[in-house]
Amino acid sequence: MAALVRKNAEALDELRRKIAEHPRTLKVGFLKGGTYPDGTSVPQVAAWNEFGIAKHGQPPRPFFRNMIAAQSPKWGKMASVILKSNDLDVDATLDTLGQEIAGRVRESINTLMEPPLAQSTIDRKGFSKPLIDTSLMVKSVEHEVVEG
Repeated sequence: MAALVRKNAEALDELRRKIAEHPRTLKVGFLKGGTYPDGTSVPQVAAWNEFGIAKHGQPPRPFFRNMIAAQSPKWGKMASVILKSNDLDVDATLDTLGQEIAGRVRESINTLMEPPLAQSTIDRKGFSKPLIDTSLMVKSVEHEVVEG
């Protein structure tokens, strides 16, 4: 048992050293700055949807904040399980975790129904699903692992 603990301690020390020497950051969201056909920024539309535009009567539809509140408590444990299954490969672990989180953002966009759309918006779009019009925003959710 003592040898196993020592081996794990050595592996953890090596992992700490690698992370200290080459820190990584996981980014998830609307990263590449895509645009709609009219030139409107996808990240800007996502922010308008997330926080609303009071002067235009558009209420907040917090798909990102709701997802973070619901899912982030699980990420530490998930990362440790993935890290172990990846033989302590930090980049592979962050990539896998990023895929999971990006999927949760897309799921949140696809399932959010409140607050409902105005009837005029439903009439224009032809359906009542908030946050989905062309699906470009949901398709633009990405993740990346970067140094630093």
